[in-house]
Amino acid sequence: MAVPIPFSDPSWLMGLPSAHFNDSHRKWHAAIRPFIQKHLIERSIEWDKSETLPEHVFADFAAANMLIPALPAPLPVAWLKRLGVHELLGGLKVEEFDYLHSLIFADEMARAGVAGPSASLTTGMAFGVPPILKFGSRQLQERFLPDLLLARKRSCIAITESDAGSDVAGITTTAVKSSDGKHYIVNGTKKWITNGIWADYSSMAVRTGPPGSGAAGLSMLVVPLKGYPGVTMRRLKVGGQVSAGTTFIELDEVRVPVKNLIGEEGMGMRYVMTNFNHERLSIAVGVTRQARVALSAAFEYVMKREAFGRPLMDQPVVRHRLAKAGALLESQWAWVEQFAFQMTRMAKDDADRELGGLTGLLKAQAGIVLRECADTAVILFGGNGYTRSGQGELVEMIYREVPGARIPGGSEDVLLDLAVRQLVKLFQAKTKALDQSPRI
Repeated sequence: MAVPIPFSDPSWLMGLPSAHFNDSHRKWHAAIRPFIQKHLIERSIEWDKSETLPEHVFADFAAANMLIPALPAPLPVAWLKRLGVHELLGGLKVEEFDYLHSLIFADEMARAGVAGPSASLTTGMAFGVPPILKFGSRQLQERFLPDLLLARKRSCIAITESDAGSDVAGITTTAVKSSDGKHYIVNGTKKWITNGIWADYSSMAVRTGPPGSGAAGLSMLVVPLKGYPGVTMRRLKVGGQVSAGTTFIELDEVRVPVKNLIGEEGMGMRYVMTNFNHERLSIAVGVTRQARVALSAAFEYVMKREAFGRPLMDQPVVRHRLAKAGALLESQWAWVEQFAFQMTRMAKDDADRELGGLTGLLKAQAGIVLRECADTAVILFGGNGYTRSGQGELVEMIYREVPGARIPGGSEDVLLDLAVRQLVKLFQAKTKALDQSPRI
């Protein structure tokens, strides 16, 4: 067995003790790594360069119920058992799946180093299905969840517009009830929608309130996409994650049944922001793994690359670069692990309240760490790191994906500000509650 390259795996996978992971987590990891390696990682770079995964890849993951782990923990146990899914790969019972199992899944799915292949498989299940699970009526769930949970149909989350990204309250896509009250007539556009081009349905944020109603005028609908009258979709060419199916969606007089409303009218902003917590944590896990792939590749390269008659690793400046990036990487991973562990110990409402702002900070920091690790790797690879082939092609691909880590799911600067504002708000609420508590 080969000795692992430093920084190539989290410490708990490098033989060191862990306070977080138990036998169930280790068994889960041992079961899914070979599956993901065989069905995704081995050809991820090839598929990302061709910009689309073959259709059979999604089918292979669906057949093995290997898209279900992209859902937030705990899983919808009652629904899954009703659909005949009692266990996941390796015999993990669906009721035993926790956020550390979710962390392991997200980390393994990102192990190729490029985000597109994994995103093309999991984004719909991870972010499109949860609003229906959490807030949809029973009839809405009955109509959509069987096909979505078993991946017979594909979904996406459709929030962002050309002029409304991190500013969710600025959404202008309208949904106005028809004269007979049976349909919403949806008009507008959605942009940078991951997986949209392949999706049968979207969980879409729309404006049901009047212009100027801001966050209070937002709602969420399940909007049919692929082949639906009035819906036009086209792929967008983006700098990274090129196989993830980034899509521009035009909606022209699209008639959506009123019964496709998710939850209540006017509650869309709350639903979107709650959904962001799982999205941002998932992004943080995957991005941290990308940073790990870049840095460990650089570490391996400078061990064998010679310059001025000796290996690059003999140069103090090289070791200094690796040390700085490595400290950031392992600190970030420790925070990610801490988050996942806390999620296993907290009720959903408590976690949303206590960790919501910090989740944004965690996601923003992941992008900052990836930037440092990718930059370090490119510099140490030299010309090879700037070339789209050969020894440094993966490092070059990861470097192009840095903006895709810092912008989607909430832009970095917005999340840094949001995190502090949320912490202030939480502090003030707790202080007020304490001041109003009866004195003894």
